[in-house]
Order: sequence, then C-alpha cells, then structure tokens
Amino acid sequence: MAYWLLKTEPDAYSFEDLIAEGEGVWDGVTNNWALTFMRRVKKGDQALIYHTGKEKCIAGLAEITTDPYPDPQKDNPSLIVFRLAAVRKLSGKVTLRQIKQDPFFADLLLVRHTRLSVMPVEKKFWQKILILDAASQPM
Repeated sequence: MAYWLLKTEPDAYSFEDLIAEGEGVWDGVTNNWALTFMRRVKKGDQALIYHTGKEKCIAGLAEITTDPYPDPQKDNPSLIVFRLAAVRKLSGKVTLRQIKQDPFFADLLLVRHTRLSVMPVEKKFWQKILILDAASQPM
C-alpha cells in the first residue's frame, strides 16, 4: 500500500463533497509530474485530502477505490483519473504552516513543491501527520 496527498480547492471540491458523494472521481490533473504520480496509484492506497486556498490544511483521509484509467471526459489518453472514497474527516488543524515549521517534514513534497496537486507521502510523514491530527482532537 502507498500513501498520497491530493490537493483540492475546497470551493471547487471539498472533502465534505467527497463524504456527501460517498465515492468520487479524482480528475482535472494536467501537470505532467502529478500525472506521473497518478499512474502509480493503486486500488487500496490511502490518501490525505488537502484543502488549498484560505484553509491550507489536511481535511480528511480517503481510500483509492480503482486503479487509474483514462479520463472518459477527455479526448486525451494521457489524462487519467481514479476513484476514491472518504474514510474519515480530520480535525483540519494540521496546517501547511504547522508542517513547514516542523523540521521533520523538510523532505515532504508538500513543503518543497507546494503547487503539485498529487504527490506521494512517505509512511513516516503519514504517521506523523495522523499523530499531529490526533493530538489536536479535543478530549
């Protein structure tokens, strides 16, 4: 199993939208580097859903429910999509600012390439993000 971070503008498609749909399609990616990462996604992989814009925080966890496939809405086989389902909402308190301030995350792609919309997340970063989220939950 691999871990991913998927970035979205919450005004366009939020984690709450994914929860409401139950299962959604991750589409609209045209950046070649992000598409390269998308081709490595596999059914059963886990993803952090990151809200960009004003929020700049990790909003939820999702599971990839299909392998990538050509976007049926596009006439370009290099543009791909995959389906995913919401697992659970996070506190929204693990922010980009918090991550950037922690030297542990210096090599996380989110820190080094903030505009990349799909990126792998090493297991050590995944685990630390979940620990930070749990610590921010009210008792």
